[in-house]
Amino acid sequence: MQKTFAAPILVRDAELGIGFEAETVGDVPFAVEVRTMTCAKYLPVLVALALIPLLRAEEGLETVTVRVQADQQQGQLLPVWNYFGYDEPNYTYAANGKKLLRELAKLSRAPVYVRVHNLLTSGDGSASLKWGSTNAYREDSSSKPIYDWTLVDRIFDSFHEDGIRPLVEIGFMPQALSTHAEPYRHNFPQGSIFTGWAYPPKDYGKWSELVFRFAEHLRGRYGDPEVKTWLWEVWNEPDIGYWQGTAEEYFKLYDYTVDAVLRAFPEARIGGPDSTGPASPKAAQFLRMFLDHCAHQKNYVTGKPGSHLDFVSFHPKGAPAWQGDHVRMGITRQLDSIDQGFRIVASFPEWRNTAIVLGESDPEGCAACSARTNPQNSYRNGPLFACYTAEVLYRTLALVNREHINFAGAVTWSFEFEGQPYFAGYRELATNGIDKAVLNIFRMFGLLGDTRISSTSSGALSDEEVMGQGVRGPADRNAIAARRERETEVLMWNYHDDDLSAAATAVKLVISGLPVGAMAGILEHYRIDGSHSNAFAAWNEMGSPQSPSPDQYRRLEQAGQLQLLDSPQWLPIKEGTAAFEFTLPRQAVSLVRLSW
Repeated sequence: MQKTFAAPILVRDAELGIGFEAETVGDVPFAVEVRTMTCAKYLPVLVALALIPLLRAEEGLETVTVRVQADQQQGQLLPVWNYFGYDEPNYTYAANGKKLLRELAKLSRAPVYVRVHNLLTSGDGSASLKWGSTNAYREDSSSKPIYDWTLVDRIFDSFHEDGIRPLVEIGFMPQALSTHAEPYRHNFPQGSIFTGWAYPPKDYGKWSELVFRFAEHLRGRYGDPEVKTWLWEVWNEPDIGYWQGTAEEYFKLYDYTVDAVLRAFPEARIGGPDSTGPASPKAAQFLRMFLDHCAHQKNYVTGKPGSHLDFVSFHPKGAPAWQGDHVRMGITRQLDSIDQGFRIVASFPEWRNTAIVLGESDPEGCAACSARTNPQNSYRNGPLFACYTAEVLYRTLALVNREHINFAGAVTWSFEFEGQPYFAGYRELATNGIDKAVLNIFRMFGLLGDTRISSTSSGALSDEEVMGQGVRGPADRNAIAARRERETEVLMWNYHDDDLSAAATAVKLVISGLPVGAMAGILEHYRIDGSHSNAFAAWNEMGSPQSPSPDQYRRLEQAGQLQLLDSPQWLPIKEGTAAFEFTLPRQAVSLVRLSW
């Protein structure tokens, strides 16, 4: 059998004279990086790698045993993590924006969805924090509409080039249609952001025609087969300042918008309301009112009961807090919003099986608020953000299983910010074109197979404890496992709410239920921690340059990629079972992939 690695391998050995600096693992002068090769061609090298000793638990470390049963399937593991979003649509076609879109498109075999604000906002296309515009609609001196899709096309062409599927957020209000047009553009962080773009339309007929022309144009430009795969939604967070009208006025906007989209493209899948986290009683009430409107109340366009709804969306957010010397994450707030939202949707028989999209699912609520002015956001630059994301995914899937929810995906509201300092602590996936550690958790997710298998950890906390109290006592040393043909993947993390130093955990991973005839497999161990897959650590080691040299920038780009830890190596399989030992630091994530 000949097997091709998914990631490339380059062996470095001074004795072999392969022109690279030698490193030592244990007593063996081998280190491994990523290149492409086949087992058959490089079998002698792999046999040598088998001499690398397993990482043994350091004396005095607590040992956690993770058991995976590869032959016990637990259903599909859908790529619910492949959703991203941001406020500033004009960053989409900036150089660093296009670079990041290419990275997102490569995360996994599954398509990525991207949601952006301000697709119909008036302006010249210049972007700033929490602002963007397309100038798609304006009026002449006689109040006749003028449509201009130039900037809209630049945004959607960028998505199209990389196979990105838009989650088309229909908003915000063009200046010529706003009932309160001045002031129109805000100047975040000075003053309120809820200016003229957040108001209801002066004329719902003109709004409807704008939406119809918008959807019709996109359908014509990209074609039915592609547009069928998109999602469409109406506005953003209409239960707070993003909508300066009443709830009933939003329901009217929803009905007119849905009618216009379906007239332009009857096969469109459209939903809402993208309201805020239902852990808030006010937000919970708004979500219930919206679902009741769509199920029973008079439609503002047809006059008949109910409105079209293909998916339900809301925004769960956490609540980190600065403790004076470190950040403490507020995971319970985010999980409570997910829990309450699931329960509310499930309480309506009409929507019990309707898909749910967490339209913004994040550790807190302001991507454009830097850690320099908001120290509770200092979690964003390093591995804690990645570890937290793994923890939330695991607990969200537990809630999905408990409530039997039709869960479609969770949008991570993070992208990139143009013209900002390196590692300023914005909630972003990359800074100045350098991938941050959090992007690597999505690369790990993308390596997981599409079939979930049984996994248990002796260091795992219960769902009830984490959802009720957070992770404030023992850390949560947990795992999720998946498989595909001739391969098993195990994702493990060591998470705590408090970002404080602590002893690592010794992990003993036991994978059973493997084919009895398999004698050995190739083990690859990917890691995100304080020194792996972590460009922030590399940047600090350089002295935190705000103008990196070309060589420094290249090294930062490499440090931002997902990295292997002391692997690949042969791992013996005996009677269908393989075992592997390693240490897992606090706020770190490992992905172990075993193929045979």
